[in-house]
Amino acid sequence: MCRVGTAHQSSRIERIRWAVPTNHRENPVGGAHPTFLETTMEVKTYRAANMYEALTLVRRELGPDAAVLHTREVRTSRLFGCLPGKRQIEVTASAGVNVPNRLPPARQSDRASAAPTIASTHATDPGRHKPIKPVRPVPGQPELSGRLQGQLADLRGMVEKLCRQSRRSEHNDLPESLFRVFTDLIDVDVNEDLARALIERVRGEAPDAELADPVLIDARIARMIESDISVTGPIAVTPGCRRLVALVGPTGVGKTTTIAKLAANYHLKEKRHVGLITVDTYRIAAVEQLRTYADIIDLPMQVVSTPREMHEAVGRFAGLDLILMDTAGRSPRDEIKIQELKAFLTEASADEVHLVLSSVAGARAMEQTADRFATVGTTALILTKLDEAISFGNLLPMLRQNRLPLSYLTNGQNVPDDIETADAARLTRLVLDKAES
Repeated sequence: MCRVGTAHQSSRIERIRWAVPTNHRENPVGGAHPTFLETTMEVKTYRAANMYEALTLVRRELGPDAAVLHTREVRTSRLFGCLPGKRQIEVTASAGVNVPNRLPPARQSDRASAAPTIASTHATDPGRHKPIKPVRPVPGQPELSGRLQGQLADLRGMVEKLCRQSRRSEHNDLPESLFRVFTDLIDVDVNEDLARALIERVRGEAPDAELADPVLIDARIARMIESDISVTGPIAVTPGCRRLVALVGPTGVGKTTTIAKLAANYHLKEKRHVGLITVDTYRIAAVEQLRTYADIIDLPMQVVSTPREMHEAVGRFAGLDLILMDTAGRSPRDEIKIQELKAFLTEASADEVHLVLSSVAGARAMEQTADRFATVGTTALILTKLDEAISFGNLLPMLRQNRLPLSYLTNGQNVPDDIETADAARLTRLVLDKAES
């Protein structure tokens, strides 16, 4: 690992000049004219093989309170730019910016001793964090004055919060072992807020002897993540007792292929009587795709276009053990299509409704999609395309917060092989990059 500025790489040190307010001169109508002082900030850029090494360089040279301004992944080049080089993490940081620390806060005892009130700070240092004076009302403009008062009140709250966080940052230096685990979580795409929460939880629960051992910390983090992942197990099929399971979700997540995998496994391996119903008549060749699978596996299939036809199709399959229903992909923002899907599911009297999501989607998009499809009565979650995902840390917020338990994972296009029953321990290993997908 090397820092930008060594003999091996070009230096990246910049000085940024900007104006900051130093005092206020009140005008006759209660406003203020700030005067400005030009100041300079030194910015340094570091590169290393991973986030841990880059942040270690920052801490070593600029101290634990340095502000990270920007991070990105870069690749060097070889042979005059003809061949790609190694992946590196670039971190831009400065010791001249006073912002709240982004690492986990200190223990409760530290927070109690490190969080004096704004009033006490003013008492010890009258020139620091000067109170914001309320705007004097302007005659004839009560509405404007009230609006300004509200805005200044919001600003004052923000300033006080930042001041408290800034004072706490003096106690925020992490032990080396916790710092390494924190950067490892960031490297596998666990979002910073969640990584910070996990580290703080370990810091509060683990004995001091354990905090010195990264292996023990990793094990504790894994147990915490695994306990937060809920799984439901495979579809329970009882011979002679019909069960109808529908798969729903946005377009392009692999619902039809997943239906084929489930059908093949239950019919060929479990020897159950299985039937297929599709209402995906919007997509070109969607019906033919499922019909091809039905012919290969030797399964009966019904095509449904209206809720009334759905009732009749389900009646024809009364003697089967399992009915799998394929549905058209719906945009989570299309409320009309969502309600139409709900009508089909209600008419079919579905026993289970599995929401199918792609593991390569963004965390926020998955959470919003899950919320939108909840109105149709989803009961479980299937994650697809694990083979296409680069990392799985982005799945963690949804898995921890979403009420849906996981039922299946898929990791390829092969029917019937590339599907498995969801297992919390395996998914934890995937999230922490401890197993192959």
